[in-house]
Amino acid sequence: MPRDTLLDFFDDRIRSERPFLIDEGAWRGFVWSYDRVRRAALDFAGRLRGFGLAPGGRVVLWGENRAEWIVAFWGCLLARAVAVPLDLRSSPAHVERVVRIVAAPLVVAGGGLRPPPLAGVAVWNLDELIEDAFLRREPSARGPAGAAPNPLGAERPGGGDLAEIIFTSGATAEPRGVRITHANVLANIAPVEREVRKYAKYGRPFFPIRFLNLLPLSHMFGQAMATFIPPMLEGVTVFMRGCNPADVVRRVRAHRVSVLVCVPQILHVLRDYVVRLAPEAAAPLDRPEPVARRWWRYRRVHRLFGWKFWSFVVGAAPLDPELEAFWSRLGFLVVQGYGLTETAPIVTLNHPFRTRRGSVGKPIAGLEVAIADDGEILVRGGNVTSGYYDAPEATAAAFRDGWFHTGDVGALDADGRLTVHGRKKEMIVTPDGLNVFPDDVERAVREVPGVRDAGVVAGGTAGREHVHAVLLLDPRADGAAAVREANARLEEHQRIRAFSVWPGPALPRTGGARKLKRRELKRWVRGGDAAADGGSDGGASVEEVVSRFAHGREVTGATTLEELGLGSLERIELALALERRFDCTVDETALAPPATVGDLRALLDGEPGGTFGERAAAALPEGSAEAETAFPTWSQLPAARAFRRLALAAFLLPLTRGFAWIRTEGLDRLAGAPDPVLYAANHQSVMDGPVILAALPPERRYRVATVAAREWFAPYFHPGRHPRRRRFATGLAYYLGALCFNVTPLPQREAGARAAMRHLGSLLGQGSSVLIFPEGRRSETGRIDTFQPGVGMLASRMKAPVVPVRIDGVDRVLPIGARRARPGPVRVAFGAPVRVEGGDYPAIARRIEEAVRAL
Repeated sequence: MPRDTLLDFFDDRIRSERPFLIDEGAWRGFVWSYDRVRRAALDFAGRLRGFGLAPGGRVVLWGENRAEWIVAFWGCLLARAVAVPLDLRSSPAHVERVVRIVAAPLVVAGGGLRPPPLAGVAVWNLDELIEDAFLRREPSARGPAGAAPNPLGAERPGGGDLAEIIFTSGATAEPRGVRITHANVLANIAPVEREVRKYAKYGRPFFPIRFLNLLPLSHMFGQAMATFIPPMLEGVTVFMRGCNPADVVRRVRAHRVSVLVCVPQILHVLRDYVVRLAPEAAAPLDRPEPVARRWWRYRRVHRLFGWKFWSFVVGAAPLDPELEAFWSRLGFLVVQGYGLTETAPIVTLNHPFRTRRGSVGKPIAGLEVAIADDGEILVRGGNVTSGYYDAPEATAAAFRDGWFHTGDVGALDADGRLTVHGRKKEMIVTPDGLNVFPDDVERAVREVPGVRDAGVVAGGTAGREHVHAVLLLDPRADGAAAVREANARLEEHQRIRAFSVWPGPALPRTGGARKLKRRELKRWVRGGDAAADGGSDGGASVEEVVSRFAHGREVTGATTLEELGLGSLERIELALALERRFDCTVDETALAPPATVGDLRALLDGEPGGTFGERAAAALPEGSAEAETAFPTWSQLPAARAFRRLALAAFLLPLTRGFAWIRTEGLDRLAGAPDPVLYAANHQSVMDGPVILAALPPERRYRVATVAAREWFAPYFHPGRHPRRRRFATGLAYYLGALCFNVTPLPQREAGARAAMRHLGSLLGQGSSVLIFPEGRRSETGRIDTFQPGVGMLASRMKAPVVPVRIDGVDRVLPIGARRARPGPVRVAFGAPVRVEGGDYPAIARRIEEAVRAL
């Protein structure tokens, strides 16, 4: 059907009970259907109308990739407001400048982001604004009190109306906003949708196609690949926090992702990670092989990603042809395109089934591309912006003779395919008048062993420019030797004449597209004031990070983590802090005795951007590294759930009720706590779990996972320490517990608590509630013991309401050490749900404990 505005697309495509968005946080995921997004967006539009926002009013969206961002974006369009997306990494000063430029009365910020206080500017927090996301409650058809009715029935915008203003990355002193209309975006997605329809019927056996989107939603390409392309295929968009390679691979496999949407830098990091785990991937083929054979040859790599994964969609920056060749050789499809914010965003796109290496594809339908005399790429068409917001001089400079001047240099081949060479303003002109594109030189330098990253800028003065390389080196690498090796691969005019070694942990790059900040590099080379920390978050050393958890003790390289007395929760927090600081994955075995702070530093220096827990475990004495917990994911399969439901109803719960004569109180309070929830109960007996399940209503009891101490199953998880008979008995109890009662082991005194909590988050994300006993052990006196802080971390991190549960009398039915149960009365009381937030986990645990005691 013809569409005049994006609201037509919304009305046509965003309406289904199928999953649309999976918001994968650090601990727990949330699933949003198309209809849920639709209703929440209508609610948000009503809130904007209730706020008094007039049509055309500006709303700044500043936050991370998450489902609520998509809801807020569509809500803005439905209310005829103009969305102004900002990158998550934008500084408060940049946010303030943008708010003043567009005169926005409202900033919608993500979790933890605090814009500077501005007179007349309201700030809404996405965490609080769309609380229904955390409660899994269906949003109402109407917003809060005073909200407007369905905005789709109101006066609709026109195709030429502004939809959003996208600000460039802020390399210039004054941010420059690109005006994007409804018609601009429609002109971009319409030809893609027509092409998708041709092949949709062939893809149905592989549906739903899931896209893991690592591009920021504040960028047009990230928006298109998350908001517009998946609905064309009834697909699913998955969001995750961070871009660590180990986490990316794990999420691709866990969510059965088909397509990874990312910048080229992610492919580079993933290549290093894959080669480390599967060295055979680095060896080139002797001769060409068909795809099926390559899939089999590199089956270990495909098993790593999961068998449903098959494609990378790459944009926002040029892709190294060698990197493209590497992933293509492994049997993956690499699709790249070319576009700019000003073209909303696509200019050219490689056809998924007719790709050509090194090319960014042909122009999409309705768009013209030409090459100027100096090689600059020129574009015109319906998707091209009309200009920059309140910047007539910049608009006049970019548009001449009806063409938009992209600032990029490229060439068109005989088939109309475009090749991009680089930025025109970054091109280096040698004294001989020859052109050098920095990307070409950087590719050669990065291939040299010992070079982590490289940036190339023009050295010298105008008319006498030369190639200057800024190198990020491994420890003990020789910069001069690296330059000599790179020069041997370059043409005479491309060769490096001077180099500098960057002193920080990473070269400065933009937050979204990960493009090099060449202006900053050039200023540093010339002795300017560029920071030498590569834009890292804080520049803290390993010692400084660890000292935050040392409670005032001095930390040196020789300090052991054991002498710091870190509990399991503190180990998790330390691992998270190290990951945020150094962009790596820290396995908890790296924090186990007898590791020292110096060990952590050495491991981190040896494997930047990777996983260093495995090396730590290998370096420990035999038997000191704990075995990884094999969480019973099989117990979530449909067959296991069906058996569990039958077993509980047929004999397990009737048998429980035969011994425990249950009196239930407070079931009416559960109405205020939609599933999934955390049930937090005092602990008296091994019968506590079955008793609570028997007391719950049928609609709740069959989707409850019961947490048990992993140490209780020690003979199963540590077989070398126990006799065979005990191993068999404990293993049988573990499997029967997982099958019949959905038991999940949670370590209390050993490594693995973080992985266990991630598993619990996965269960909550699938709709299962979690039953936990925060005392950590059964009470021997019948009195309630102190709740451990772990329940505070679990409740806060999982964003789930906590239902306090008190049980009395179970310790008399089956006391500790008893071999058989004695029938008797039991009381089970459910309290009103408790909602918590913040990082003071002991205080949260005390609050939950008090709620249980009060029952």
